[in-house]
Amino acid sequence: MSRVFNFSAGPATLPEAVLEQVRDELLDWRGTGMSVMEMSHRDKPFMSIATEAEADLRKLLGVPDNYKVLFLQGGATGQFAFVPMNLMPEGGSADYLVTGSWGKKAIKEAGKYGTANTAVRPADDKFDHIPARSEWKLDPNAAYVHYTPNETIEGVEFHQPPEVGGVPLVGDFSSNFLSRPVDVAAHGVMYAGAQKNAGPAGLTMVIVRDDLIGKARPTTPSIFDYKAVADGESMLNTPPCFAWYVSGLVFKWLLDQGGLEGMAERNARKAGLLYDYIDSEPFYDNPVAPADRSHMNVTFRLAKPDLDATFLEGAKAAGMPGLKGHRSVGGMRASIYNAMPEAGVQALVDYMKEFVRTNG
Repeated sequence: MSRVFNFSAGPATLPEAVLEQVRDELLDWRGTGMSVMEMSHRDKPFMSIATEAEADLRKLLGVPDNYKVLFLQGGATGQFAFVPMNLMPEGGSADYLVTGSWGKKAIKEAGKYGTANTAVRPADDKFDHIPARSEWKLDPNAAYVHYTPNETIEGVEFHQPPEVGGVPLVGDFSSNFLSRPVDVAAHGVMYAGAQKNAGPAGLTMVIVRDDLIGKARPTTPSIFDYKAVADGESMLNTPPCFAWYVSGLVFKWLLDQGGLEGMAERNARKAGLLYDYIDSEPFYDNPVAPADRSHMNVTFRLAKPDLDATFLEGAKAAGMPGLKGHRSVGGMRASIYNAMPEAGVQALVDYMKEFVRTNG
């Protein structure tokens, strides 16, 4: 069996070394005689897995002591509701920086719980850039400011946390989580689904500052209440144990790769290789402003859209599936998350060159 270069936007490729370790431990984790999928989340074996995973995640990100790390279910989409339930008081408001499709979904959900202000949104929803800071309309009395550091569908990324004054900053880091160092202390809340960079689908991580815990509305279900979950050490109910375990292995793999500093250098090289070729070849086009281009999701279009299906079929046959753009925007999208090797990006560039030679 040969492994493909999987360019899917998520669930996405995982480090091969991690998959091999999961395979080797699948039936018998460290002499327990059982799989992690079978063990009680309350017993010492899984408790050790959970504790070690949190410690490694804190080390990777440099999480300050006054932040809780929660391991939940429900995905980032669940957090679209959890955040206002926990941070927006009755009759309150929050600001949203809408720079892509996921920001649109987040603000729509927040509007069910209070006033969700659009602090910035490109005209005509032309999500090919991040509007200048001078165009933002922030409310100093907002409960929080929400943004999406990386928009997976359009390929737009904030490369630094936005300056929002003293209002708590909330970030949906799902698609660039652990891809580079980030200033956790600049945020009140960071959350991310695991299935892009951190592990398999089913696990959601929330990093929340202590002073923002304990403010949930009285009607908030306990399982959605950050304080209740923190007090229960993320085990208020049975957590996604297997996804938590695999993510813990990914955290160790990242530490072995030189941590987030090492991953940032590697991801910048991969993205640069692909963008440089796209910019040099008129047959392909990336519409995103260069300063705001994602290092995780590289979107591009062919000069001859009628060849899209041919391009995708050829890529899949060459061992490169998952390049079809999101149905809402079309075109192509190469998701080059942490576990995508540089050889995979080079293989894609080589295929794109050959496609131009035979179809250009």
